[in-house]
Amino acid sequence: MLSTMRICTAPKTMTRSVLFALALSALFAAPAQQAGAQVTAFKQAVAETGSRDEGIAKFYRAHNFEGVWTGNDEVHTARRAALLDALRHAGDHGLPVARYNIDALERQMRDARSARDLGIIEVEMTRMFLQYARDIQSGALIPGDVIDAIKREVEYTDRAELITGFLSSQPAAYLRGLAPRTVEYAALIKQKMLLQERARNGGWGPTVNASSLKPGATGPAVLAMRNRLMAMGYLERSNAKTYDTAMAAAVQAFQTAHGLEPDGVAGSGTIKEMNESIDNRLKSVLVAMERERWLHRERGTRHILVNITDFTAKIIDEGRITFETRSVVGALGSDRETPEFSDEMDHMVINPSWYVPRSIVVGEYLPALRANPNAVRHLEITDSRGRVVNRSSANFARYSASSFPYSMRQPPSPSNALGLVKYMFPNKYNIYLHDTPAKSLFSREVRAYSHGCIRLRDPFDFGYALLAKQEADPKAYFQSQLRTGREARVNLDQPVPVHIIYRTAFTDAKGNLNFRRDIYGRDARIWDALQKAGVELDLIQG
Repeated sequence: MLSTMRICTAPKTMTRSVLFALALSALFAAPAQQAGAQVTAFKQAVAETGSRDEGIAKFYRAHNFEGVWTGNDEVHTARRAALLDALRHAGDHGLPVARYNIDALERQMRDARSARDLGIIEVEMTRMFLQYARDIQSGALIPGDVIDAIKREVEYTDRAELITGFLSSQPAAYLRGLAPRTVEYAALIKQKMLLQERARNGGWGPTVNASSLKPGATGPAVLAMRNRLMAMGYLERSNAKTYDTAMAAAVQAFQTAHGLEPDGVAGSGTIKEMNESIDNRLKSVLVAMERERWLHRERGTRHILVNITDFTAKIIDEGRITFETRSVVGALGSDRETPEFSDEMDHMVINPSWYVPRSIVVGEYLPALRANPNAVRHLEITDSRGRVVNRSSANFARYSASSFPYSMRQPPSPSNALGLVKYMFPNKYNIYLHDTPAKSLFSREVRAYSHGCIRLRDPFDFGYALLAKQEADPKAYFQSQLRTGREARVNLDQPVPVHIIYRTAFTDAKGNLNFRRDIYGRDARIWDALQKAGVELDLIQG
């Protein structure tokens, strides 16, 4: 009888899984009448314990409260083994291991004495499976709960579908297949392991104790920089004691990989990035893995990728970057920071008008109009019927931000705030990609200046690349619309998915790590949330 079997006296060399198998054998070897009572007790425990979660309760009701984990046959044994192994290695994916509490589950299995105990374990394993499956497939956090500006709609697989899919598949293979199967996710896992290994072997060495260094310099700070560049993989093994050409080239490679101006001079910004510790870099990688899980969806054979922290906009065709340009994103401040979301671009507007957002009208322009009705003359003021308001007869001083009854519009022109073209993926956040007359901003290293939209350095070339799929001569077609000077909508025959992301850690085409600054502080907040959920860095040193 299971209830009288003294599992605790078994040899210490036996594993918990073996002990659990012995307990199951005792249950199934019991006399028929007694076994029937135990089955009833098992099902009652499943029903009672499962009732705390409607989804789990519904599943077991549909399966007559039969076990899917705690049977004594090979199928159940394989399911248990696969789940326990996946939970033990959840940390490899940067998941909150503490959330699954596998030690407690194994204690339950070791201490099982009755059919009721098995019923409780049965439901707990289903709960853990569902939690793990959701976490590794779609993320351990709900992004919008952590940061309101993350508007991403994460796709979740139905829980019943997860269980059904698992039961009809090879257990270990199914669990492995839950994680994102993107090249980026695999590369991030690899880089995570390399960072951890480097940390175990002493890290990157002493930091560079200098405010800046130039080629030709010598001294302890140059030696520290040399050693750090070698440890990071940017410089071949060297005994050089001078900031020579090889070291300058290594600094350039480092700068490129960190979004810095690649001039080969180790200025204050470069040294600050070079002195970042492995643990901080690992945090960025773990956050990037979580973000990759949030975007676990079909991206589109052709899609547009805007990385806010990298200040770039790219067109991706079949996994390859076919066009890339610099971008300007939203300025720091909660009302201007560019949100993160995905949508579909379906048209462009050549020679666009700028319809000033209400927040800008009342927040920036109304105060100027109160002081001087002729302020911001480049903008038309229109009433609810679209008629232009005569400034000389209007009393703007009488209106507040809530009562101001007018709209504002800037007609098409080279000086239009949107420039000469905008690219539309209609969304409730009023975010789009566009040209700009403020070209000088693209030469800056940190390009966060807009009201939230994404400005493009090469907007015409971007349009040519998009139209190449539907026009024999995309440049000629685009320019013909531009020359009219009139506002023109050009539809895309095939809408293109747009993904606005925020990655401070990502890999390049060769799988090498790149890092960018956390300009909005979002990744720091996500890391805090992951840490509170139970994510650990694992063997990190300075």
